[in-house]
Amino acid sequence: MNQIINMVMRIVMRKMLNKGIDAGFNKAASIGRNRKQQPQLDDYDNQPDGPTQQEVRAARRAKRQNGEGAAQAKQAMKVARRVGKL
Repeated sequence: MNQIINMVMRIVMRKMLNKGIDAGFNKAASIGRNRKQQPQLDDYDNQPDGPTQQEVRAARRAKRQNGEGAAQAKQAMKVARRVGKL
């Protein structure tokens, strides 16, 4: 009888532990998605003179839309084909 009670208790505890772990991971994931990025500062708490992350992303997006980078993609495909032959 004692073994049956222990078995049931282990099952219940395992389920509770797994639910707690899942809830913790879900909470941590939601915090990561909602967190704002802090501005990058130099040693003197000034913003660097370089482009911001939004400007870099906009430039990359424009480059993709204009078709620039097609040569690089073509070269990557050639390399992939050569590796596939080995």
